[in-house]
Amino acid sequence: MSMIRDLRAAVRPSSRVPLRKDSGPYDATRDPASSSAVIDCAVYRDGRRVQTEAPLSPHEAMRRVRRDGGFVWMGLHEPTEDEFAGIAREFGLHPLAVEDAVVAHQRPKLERYDDSLFTVFKTVHYVDHDELTANSEVVESGEVMCFTGRDFVITVRHGGKGSLRALRHRLQDDPELLLKGPSAVLHAIADHVVDGYIAVADAVQDDIDEVETEVFSPGRKGSPRGTDAGRIYQLKREVLEFKRAVSPLLRPMQLLSERPMRLVDPDIQKYFRDVADHLARVHEQVIGFDELLNSILQANLAQASVAQNEDMRKITSWAAIVAVPTMMCGVYGMNFDHMPELHWRFGYPMVLGVTVAICFGIHRTLKRNGWL
Repeated sequence: MSMIRDLRAAVRPSSRVPLRKDSGPYDATRDPASSSAVIDCAVYRDGRRVQTEAPLSPHEAMRRVRRDGGFVWMGLHEPTEDEFAGIAREFGLHPLAVEDAVVAHQRPKLERYDDSLFTVFKTVHYVDHDELTANSEVVESGEVMCFTGRDFVITVRHGGKGSLRALRHRLQDDPELLLKGPSAVLHAIADHVVDGYIAVADAVQDDIDEVETEVFSPGRKGSPRGTDAGRIYQLKREVLEFKRAVSPLLRPMQLLSERPMRLVDPDIQKYFRDVADHLARVHEQVIGFDELLNSILQANLAQASVAQNEDMRKITSWAAIVAVPTMMCGVYGMNFDHMPELHWRFGYPMVLGVTVAICFGIHRTLKRNGWL
């Protein structure tokens, strides 16, 4: 139990601990030159990885486990239906879960079958960008499916991100955790995914703060119309993708943390509560992001509407001023024989003076009322 208290420290990454080069053949992505989707297949006994001269096949790994004990941890990357069919038969996986694991694009969920649990996680990765634009990709999502049985764990990844290589190495460095069996691996994966959510939420918060500052900062009259609205809308779409990964996972984490399950070690189940708490916090952040972006978008559209109203008032004001000389010139352009002051020496300067005075009065009145 003393080592279990350090569970979160063991499964979280540390920049000061380098990865061991002799930890096994597990790689981040599928080798394009390989015809197999299996990235790594290893047997763990007494909390330690059983070293073998050659990579183990699923059949050989299960044969050793059934003979000597322990459990198998197999990692796959984007397997095809044919590649996964033999593995499914070897481990007795349910056909519905196998179909979900191969097809991918599944909603985060937890399903219980006869002798196994099937858990779907959506991984989220923050995409770095120099400047947020209307076409920027902010978050990139992938999937990790986890089959957990009494003596096996099978992880199926989809997408280029979300590698579990570092996580496997950290667990191998802590045999006390691996002694708890497959449920310790399941918890480590859940904690790893939720920690990724926390990091992405912090990065997205910075993007939202940047957009909010620009929208409400003074002196934005020279900014192009519609630029901010496009950026806000794009950021809102990315937050929606983030939300689709976080929200559906709340119920599975609640079940794993509260409902006793024979495939989950009681000592490990306690720590699912911590994962559920962190996930709930991230969910609240994402909901807040969505509402805040709605407010920012509405404020931006209101500012654009106010700017358009100001332009229309200025145009209307100048049209009213120009209407006076237009009317005066129109009257005297009719060429009637009998017109006031037609042959008066001061008639022309008087008309000009009256026109200027009226225009000046209208301009000053509109200026005082904020129209100009």
